[in-house]
Amino acid sequence: MINRRAFLAGAAASGALALAPQLATAEAKSKPASKRIKLGIATYSYWHFKTERVSIETVIDKAAELGVEGVDILHRQMDVPEKEPLTAEHRAYLQKLKRHAFRNGIDLVCLSIHQNFVQAEAADRQKQIEHTHKCIEIAYELGVPCIRLNSGRWNTIKDFDDLMKARGIEPVLPGHQEDEGFAWCIECIEKCLPKAEQCGVMLALENHWGLSRTPEGQLRLINAVKSPWLGALMDTGNFMENPYDKLEKIAPKTIYAQAKTYYGGGEWYTLDLDYPRIAKILRNAGYTGYVSLEFEGKANPDEAVPKSIKVLRDAFNTRA
Repeated sequence: MINRRAFLAGAAASGALALAPQLATAEAKSKPASKRIKLGIATYSYWHFKTERVSIETVIDKAAELGVEGVDILHRQMDVPEKEPLTAEHRAYLQKLKRHAFRNGIDLVCLSIHQNFVQAEAADRQKQIEHTHKCIEIAYELGVPCIRLNSGRWNTIKDFDDLMKARGIEPVLPGHQEDEGFAWCIECIEKCLPKAEQCGVMLALENHWGLSRTPEGQLRLINAVKSPWLGALMDTGNFMENPYDKLEKIAPKTIYAQAKTYYGGGEWYTLDLDYPRIAKILRNAGYTGYVSLEFEGKANPDEAVPKSIKVLRDAFNTRA
């Protein structure tokens, strides 16, 4: 005969075992899951303006083979003229790209464009605004959620190679002051925002050259506009000196990130970037968006890009 005390103890144990999965599930639900940073590849990683152009479709294929989630399209790398109005033929090309990306399981995550709002003549600034509007339309056609925006620069150093030798620093246009450049840029961004909002396309202002070369300049522009459709694009390789303190300053405003690597030596300069440290900066700021590789070295990209993606996967703890 079963002892009454043993029976009760056994029943209690069985009940606890039965409840264990429910308790574990409840505990898991009480802990919020951490959002995952995804990786992309910028088409620029395969073409640095110096060789025969690599097609966007080719980069989409390579990204799919590497198992990354997104592709960042360089506008100048597309099979459409950069400055001409969009035609029906151009739009058909954009839809073909979108279809190709979808068939390969790739998100098109950014359109990296070139424009320059630091123009002394109002008519020249208007041309840059109209060009940016066209690029927003291109992004909308592709289903791309953001475009890379430049502040622009004074162009007192004409040659880009010479600008890089000067560490990105150039004098203000004679007869003007830096504050004028900021005022022009702010006005131009504000005139682009209605189009961006209408199309649902974020404007990601990069720490590029010119007015946004420093975190102070980049944040001055973003904070002056105060729009939910404008944020910072963090390029990890565009602060040449003391990068980590500067990246930390812009991290809270960052809505998109591009990560430079330099296998084979950089095309213009080389930085030894600590990606676990950069990943920590972004996570501490609550960043959970895309990080897209911008390989800017002289090595063969078919070898360097996979190496770079491994570095980013390890740093950001992403899965293949």
